[in-house]
Amino acid sequence: MRSSIYLLFILFILFISSSCNQKEKAVQKQLIPIIKQLSDLATVEYVVTKIIKANDDKTWYKIGDRKILMSCKASLIAGIDLSKINEENIQVHRGEITMILPQAKLLYINIRPEDIKTEYEDVSFFRTPYNNAERDALAAQGESQIKNSADSLGILQAAEVNASLVISNFLKKAGYENINIRFDREKTQGLQ
Repeated sequence: MRSSIYLLFILFILFISSSCNQKEKAVQKQLIPIIKQLSDLATVEYVVTKIIKANDDKTWYKIGDRKILMSCKASLIAGIDLSKINEENIQVHRGEITMILPQAKLLYINIRPEDIKTEYEDVSFFRTPYNNAERDALAAQGESQIKNSADSLGILQAAEVNASLVISNFLKKAGYENINIRFDREKTQGLQ
């Protein structure tokens, strides 16, 4: 008789734990489409100014030299791509949720044409001024340098901190008390 009571008790515990596990998996499956709908979650914006300078006085077959100094103001927006979240990235266990988010990346760079200015230009008498194609090439070089410096500016780290806060607040409103947010460090991502 006692062994049958123990057996029933063990079966009851297994039933409850399996139903909790099924409930947690259902919650997990419901969260994924909601989070994926956010897609690119922009969490930080930096405005930076890049100074671009060029001169070509080293050319031996041209008489004189020419120099240019341009400023380029850019808006950098960083965040995380939530469309990459899948079931393995969310674990729900007894009211505790753990999420592994993709690494932050540079989502967008905006350089308006009116924010590219020539600050200084010096052209010798025998030389022609910089033409539009040369100015555009210098602006493209500046944009490339801005992209490459995004990591050293700390924008990606700030984007991850802000993303963690946004997702944590979202999950708190969904009823979770214990929330663990981590970032996937296996892949490096950036603006292509």
